[in-house]
Amino acid sequence: MSSLENIHFDDLFWLWGLISIPILILFYFIRGQKKNVSTQLANSAKLKNKGSWLFRFKPLLFVLRLIAIGLFFVGMARPQTTDVNTRNKGIEGIDIIMALDVSTSMKAADFKPNRLEALKEVAAQFVDGRPNDRIGVVIYAGESFTQTPLTSDHKVVKNSLLDLRFDLIKDGTAIGMGLATAVNRLKESTAKSKVIILISDGVNNSGFINPRDAADLAEKFKIKVYSIAVGKDGLAPFPVKDPFTGRTVYQNYPTEVDDDLLSEIAEKTNGKFFKADNKKALESIYEEINQMETTEIEEIKYYHYDEWFYYPVFLGFGLLLLEFILRHTLYKSFV
Repeated sequence: MSSLENIHFDDLFWLWGLISIPILILFYFIRGQKKNVSTQLANSAKLKNKGSWLFRFKPLLFVLRLIAIGLFFVGMARPQTTDVNTRNKGIEGIDIIMALDVSTSMKAADFKPNRLEALKEVAAQFVDGRPNDRIGVVIYAGESFTQTPLTSDHKVVKNSLLDLRFDLIKDGTAIGMGLATAVNRLKESTAKSKVIILISDGVNNSGFINPRDAADLAEKFKIKVYSIAVGKDGLAPFPVKDPFTGRTVYQNYPTEVDDDLLSEIAEKTNGKFFKADNKKALESIYEEINQMETTEIEEIKYYHYDEWFYYPVFLGFGLLLLEFILRHTLYKSFV
């Protein structure tokens, strides 16, 4: 049975009939005033009945009839509730590979608590916002490998993001290797849209694949690259151990990001280049990508109607029957 909170009327015209109720009440009181005058001329038996408890409750007959009339109008207006079931048909998902830099430069604490931890959190939020897409994770530093192949199991993707750390592969920044590995994961995809989100906070200094050659491969396979430069040129705080106390302290070291290369990769693949110098900016970038890469879903709705008109109609007939019985039994002498 549908919830009464969703009740509505199929034919509101009949509800105008409820206006007749106050009119009937008015006529009832006018008629009652005239009867009071004539009662003064009644015989002694009727005067005696007038003082009984039955006489005091005689207006109940009129009330029952009024309620019945109101219920008939409500029933004629066809009250009903509607259940809507939605089914998605023909979902055209997007295949997305996140190519993430896990080099030691991602330890920089200009993002809190550091660049990599901030990236992991924002990337996990992005995954939550793409329920209909397959997502995979590629990581790179001095070399690259696939952390998670394309999958629609987003719990696996998020767990793999949580497992990211700095000592998984040898250090360096092989942007070309990371991009090429991501392209390799997407080149056989038949999705309507294929996307790589390429994250880097440094300058390409490792690997045997030129980043521009990797970008050419992405263009060839119609893969769009959204490149994000994390951090900015200049000094950034890095955690180091104090040789005397053994405690972790932070010292400023120079950092450099190849914005020009990342921008060129994005432009060549019909993507877009972004710059993030704090966590909030990174969140905004992922949100913008989320808005640009929308998934097409054909939605089919099924409507189920529950009719409620018979409840007020049957109740109205019941009240009329009760009024008829009372009028011709207990109140017969008052009529």
